Amino acid sequence: MILEWGFSPDTVVMNLESTEKDELFEEMVQTIVAVHPDVDRQEALDAVRERESKMSTGIMHDIAVPHGNCSSVKQVVGAIGISRKGIDYDSLDKAPVHLVFMILCNPEHPEMHLSVLKEISAVLQNPTFLKEVLEKQTAKEVYDLLCAFGDDTAL
Repeated sequence: MILEWGFSPDTVVMNLESTEKDELFEEMVQTIVAVHPDVDRQEALDAVRERESKMSTGIMHDIAVPHGNCSSVKQVVGAIGISRKGIDYDSLDKAPVHLVFMILCNPEHPEMHLSVLKEISAVLQNPTFLKEVLEKQTAKEVYDLLCAFGDDTAL
């Protein structure tokens, strides 16, 4: 299922430079656009910011899942970011974020958007996932771990 989520080792940022939420959105969207040049950068940023304005997507301790609808995305694309020092994210628990999943979906596929969020949530419910992902040293290791956990939680 992970491949359907639009993630790849090329969209994993091992050491995010951002220290606050808006910088993070820019950095993550840039990662997606670098791999998927057909995605409109400004539209993607606007979509993520609009969704975030409704409620913080810093949903779990150390984890944020910013997402939005973007018509320049064919179905779904995503990026994963790891911050060793933490990002001031205005999370629900007020703690810094260390792991970020950014997801952009085409608004004509709302069922896919919900499915991706549901599957990521299932992976994040595993108490060992965060610890293991933060121990990884390469983008390929993070991607492989996500694939393994995703396969274990396939719905």
